[in-house]
Amino acid sequence: MAAEKKGVTIVIKKVYNQAGHHGGSWKVALADFMTALMCFFLVMWLVNQTEETKKAVSDYFSTPSLIEYEFQNFGAEITLEKLFLDLVNEPMKAIQSFMEPMDKSPNILDMGSQKVVAAFLADQMQDVARNVQISPDGFEFVIVDTQLFIPGTALPNPQFVTVMEKLKGLTTGLADSKINISSLLFNQSVTGSSPELAKKVASERLDLVKAKIQASLENNTVDLGGGIKIEDKKGFVEGQTQRPTGLIKIEIRQKELKANGTKFRKLDNVFGSKSADMSVYDNFVKQISEQKKKHEQKSKISE
Repeated sequence: MAAEKKGVTIVIKKVYNQAGHHGGSWKVALADFMTALMCFFLVMWLVNQTEETKKAVSDYFSTPSLIEYEFQNFGAEITLEKLFLDLVNEPMKAIQSFMEPMDKSPNILDMGSQKVVAAFLADQMQDVARNVQISPDGFEFVIVDTQLFIPGTALPNPQFVTVMEKLKGLTTGLADSKINISSLLFNQSVTGSSPELAKKVASERLDLVKAKIQASLENNTVDLGGGIKIEDKKGFVEGQTQRPTGLIKIEIRQKELKANGTKFRKLDNVFGSKSADMSVYDNFVKQISEQKKKHEQKSKISE
């Protein structure tokens, strides 16, 4: 009997090797590629542009935005206060400030916050301004005449140029505003306590300061005015070595309406009192003075 062949069962197992999961790494590669492609087209576009356009693009990427400038100079609290006020009153302007480079002269009356104005004033005029007062429609302060002129005369002293440059930082970017300059002097401030000479000196001082400020203005919507005030100094005895000093008073206010007919935003406060607090200005002056001292000490140590 023939031998029976045993059946052999062949099992064929098919293994499918599927590609592994790559996650989102391809998205990173695509993003890098698109960024490089954008930069390439930007460079190709710039090659064919004028020098003015190239400079404008360069300035945009090399200068801080307005909001960055405010954070760096005025601190987080008042910058957030200003940003909040901008979002409430002028939302589109607030959004623009995130992108707009700080390459233009700031209009101090357009800052919307009394604390920002106080900080800006302290930064510009900390060792010059006295009796600073800030209100919803502007501010005022005085400069002792010895900061600008030789006592008893209208001749500029060595500090005149430096002080006027600081003042220029406040007036250059102004628009739709009024500047009033007052030259205040005592009869006893001049030689011989002569009323005629006092008026002459006060008038010449006024004309000189007005001319410097007029030359600094960038907008023709600023009204510049001024006047003199002469008084007698009670208790002064002719022959005393120290004659009384005079003052140059600067008042900068918003106009009732802008040139386009719209109303001005008033300077307001979110944090703290609604009224102008002069200690705020003094506090900023103190902080800036301390920062300068620390910087000078570090410089001496490094040397």
